[in-house]
Amino acid sequence: MADTKREIERKFEFPTPDGNPARLPDLTRVPGIAAVVARGAVDLDAVYYDTQDLRLDADSLTLRRRTGGADAGWHLKFPVAKGIRDELRAPLSDDLPPTLSALLRSRVRDRQLVPVVRLLSSREVCHLLADDDTPLAELSVDTVRAQGLVEGASSTAWTEIEVELADGVHDESILDGVEKALRKAGIRPSPSTSKVARALRETLPREDGAGKDARPADGTAGAEVLAYLRAQRDSLVAHDPAVRRELPDAVHQMRVATRRLRSAFKSYAKVLDRAVTDPVGEELKWLAGELGVDRDREVLTARLRSHLKAVPGTLLLGPVRARLRIWSTARHTGARHRTVAVLDGERYLALLATLDALLADPPLRPAAARPAADVLPKALLKDYRRLDGRIHSALGLASGHQRDLALHEARKAAKRARYSAEAATPALGRPAKKFAKRIKAVQSRLGDHQDSVVARDQLRILAAQAHAAGESAFTWGLLYGREEAAAARRERELPAVWARASGAKLRRRLTAAS
Repeated sequence: MADTKREIERKFEFPTPDGNPARLPDLTRVPGIAAVVARGAVDLDAVYYDTQDLRLDADSLTLRRRTGGADAGWHLKFPVAKGIRDELRAPLSDDLPPTLSALLRSRVRDRQLVPVVRLLSSREVCHLLADDDTPLAELSVDTVRAQGLVEGASSTAWTEIEVELADGVHDESILDGVEKALRKAGIRPSPSTSKVARALRETLPREDGAGKDARPADGTAGAEVLAYLRAQRDSLVAHDPAVRRELPDAVHQMRVATRRLRSAFKSYAKVLDRAVTDPVGEELKWLAGELGVDRDREVLTARLRSHLKAVPGTLLLGPVRARLRIWSTARHTGARHRTVAVLDGERYLALLATLDALLADPPLRPAAARPAADVLPKALLKDYRRLDGRIHSALGLASGHQRDLALHEARKAAKRARYSAEAATPALGRPAKKFAKRIKAVQSRLGDHQDSVVARDQLRILAAQAHAAGESAFTWGLLYGREEAAAARRERELPAVWARASGAKLRRRLTAAS
């Protein structure tokens, strides 16, 4: 994997018509900054790459091959938050390194990356130091010349200031102080998030009205549902590189996006033709299952480790922590390889292409043209009735395997009801938001119950392995009993939680929204 650096920076531009630098203020007056030390000048030559339709630029990603300076090489930047990006670096080479290429696959797909703009920058650098000479930030004054590299492109030039916190420094009050001083000197924040974004905007010809996805009239059921689907499609694509980088919660969030898409297809069947969406939903189910291999291991490992921490030392008999660690590590390695293979596979790319095609030409039904307030509440109430039936059916069964299965089906129905309410919230407002919140509480109880069922299955396996190795199985049996008791508590809590979620008043408010 490429080296990663977290950038926390702000950009400013000089207001002078010719782009020549104005005079910088005395930054030693900024609290915390004791000295400003010049570090000389450097010339940078960067070629930025994108697809012909600028897919990276659309998602605020930048890919460049840069020479000059101490960090010459390939740089790929992902946005994290405003003014914060993760920069992944690879050594200088003629071709894009595979480690970076893989991180762009969900966006680039079968398109080629081509040079789109070249930036030549003359950079004057100075360091902002604390009173003990510790670097706080780097300030650079960049005189930039940009030349578009596609047919019909032009050139442009400007001068800007870039202030970036030093490695290991996360206190943005330094940047706040510098920004305040620069503003007083007449230097304003740049409207562009990056140099390449500005260069592309000013040098490349653009087609007016270009857009990938269909946009029904605002306020209609079709507009609301498609907006939700677009957001989930974008989340799926955006979390692909995060999964490859093994960032925390990335697998979970990518899996959630697949579930939300599937739920919307089913809940809003009056809006979108299920003859078209059902096959897509099956592919999303496949992807969620593949992602679930590692996610389920992650959740189960965290759960069992938490239980072991709560067990008194006198009851930890045998190498239980070591056995759990070995089990988790072995499963993670296999799951990790499997997940990456799925993301590198043609079936996954075909799914992404299918989602794009569906959103570009959605299979809208007549209800899609009706007001959202007329259509969406009926879908929520239908999901509510479905969940109500499954909960009562499950609670009517005797404790045991069949009841566990029925509660798991109720959990899936709760997820669907919650996701459909989240999709409807922009149109229906507070009633849908409150409905989603209450259903989430039900889903949480049912989810914890299912996690206990899965944990008990694995605890039996761990106990058998420990016994076969001549170890004591006592602690695994103890944890099994605790999980059994936890599941029973969740079953006792469920009727009251469901009663709060299924209040008649809330249902009347949803109906009134129509």
